[in-house]
Amino acid sequence: MQKHDRLYANPLKKVADFTFDESVVDVFPDMIQRSVPGYETIVHTIGELAKTKVQPNTRVYDLGCSLGAASFSIARATQDVPCEIIGIDSSDAMVDRCRRMVQAFNLPNPINIVQQNAQDTQIENASMVVMNFTLQFIPPADREALLKQIYDGLNDGGVLILSEKIKHPTMAGNELLIDLHHQFKRDNGYSELEVSQKRAAIEKVMLTDTFSEHETRLKSVGFKDVVMWFKCFNFTSLVAIK
Repeated sequence: MQKHDRLYANPLKKVADFTFDESVVDVFPDMIQRSVPGYETIVHTIGELAKTKVQPNTRVYDLGCSLGAASFSIARATQDVPCEIIGIDSSDAMVDRCRRMVQAFNLPNPINIVQQNAQDTQIENASMVVMNFTLQFIPPADREALLKQIYDGLNDGGVLILSEKIKHPTMAGNELLIDLHHQFKRDNGYSELEVSQKRAAIEKVMLTDTFSEHETRLKSVGFKDVVMWFKCFNFTSLVAIK
């Protein structure tokens, strides 16, 4: 049974920086569904994109796979397309739990879960790479080099699915989107204390970019087109096409 997220329900003397530890893993499905607008739609659509974009005998990389939601969506969508799905995550707790989940299912295409940083992943023979709310946790100085690694490892016509929390280029517009997102969280049962403490925990570890910054960086490493297919408040998902 899915555990309810109450990690920030009680006052904390000091709010530590957010990390994907065992306590987060225990409540992660509930946390992300109640915190990220459109998350289920994004995961489902990654599978729909996989139906047309994943080519036979290629690899699919899920960088920052967490508990494998995108990987499982791809696996279900590509039952008739032989491919290798590789989930990458740096968190011990996430990798351990995700491996156990993968072992519980008999999948037509294998999902191999590897513990390492996304920046250390060698991308080869890929028709699809997914970064579902991952790049925002990568140090800004490392982001362009990582995207270049991905571009170089994609086959021609391959795609990068990039989902991110973004910021608006003006202060007033950005605050409007933040307010809407916080109301979304309240509507999903989070208290003012939970919203406030979670914001304090994550503000130093999740550094967001504008859509323009994402688009410029993706095109600078070689992607020929960047399509924003989803946006709700300050959350978006893009398809970058090689």
